[in-house]
Amino acid sequence: MSAITTPRRPAVHAPAWVRPLLTYLILGTVAALVLLPVIWLIVTSLKRDVEYLAYPISFWPSELQWGNYAAALTMIPFFNYVWNSLILGLTYTILCVISSAMGGFAFARFPVPGRNALFTLVVAMLMLPAIVTIIPQFMIFARLGLTNSYWPWVLWGLAGSPFHIFLFRQFFAAFPKELEEAAEIDGCGPFRIFWQIFLPNARPVIATSAIFNFVWVWGDWFTPMIYLSDRNTTLAVKLATAYVSPQGLPIIPVTLAACVLYTIPPIVLFFFGQRYIMQGVVTSGLKG
Repeated sequence: MSAITTPRRPAVHAPAWVRPLLTYLILGTVAALVLLPVIWLIVTSLKRDVEYLAYPISFWPSELQWGNYAAALTMIPFFNYVWNSLILGLTYTILCVISSAMGGFAFARFPVPGRNALFTLVVAMLMLPAIVTIIPQFMIFARLGLTNSYWPWVLWGLAGSPFHIFLFRQFFAAFPKELEEAAEIDGCGPFRIFWQIFLPNARPVIATSAIFNFVWVWGDWFTPMIYLSDRNTTLAVKLATAYVSPQGLPIIPVTLAACVLYTIPPIVLFFFGQRYIMQGVVTSGLKG
């Protein structure tokens, strides 16, 4: 007696366009949620102060107030504070990238006793909140007479960053040993190997480290407020209190217009460095 078999139902496949459509819908929704605050910032910077305070809230201004941007540039010495921020950010970024790269190279390529324990201590510094060291550092710099100057940022840059030392160490550890040995046979010392072989091939990490360091200094409000006077302070500090009416009330649309201008340098830096960030493969110069 033969067994009775039930016919299988044919599998139902969704049309080929369904999956890409769902993917684009999800990506579009996430992008809209991320960009909504930015769009609101730009639109509100073009409103009148009365429209900003009006209720119910209107999204689009009745008339675009491009004069808010002119006021943002003229109510304070805007470009002087931009210059202060650029000097501070670029100085710290260059010094921190170089010192962190040298530290990461030493941890990755020098098999000295206690290297792993010392590297563990450096990584453990990532767990220490920065706010804990604010008061001791300020007391040290104040007694040395280095407040109201950019010397604290210079010294911080020369000391490197634990996070960026970790990045460079992980990147340099992946370099083939044969490349370093070939350079030593040609008479290169450790310093020359670092500058001419390892560092030129570390462009993705250099770009990532430079962007992170610059954005940190550019967007930092708390540290310049403590260490610097009004003349030497950065644009981030001035944006918080500078744009007020004669009655002492904040002019929000003008402040937001200044905030839009404030975001331009980090965006420009990112567009210049993004192609290096996308490079995830080390160019070692070896075949095979």
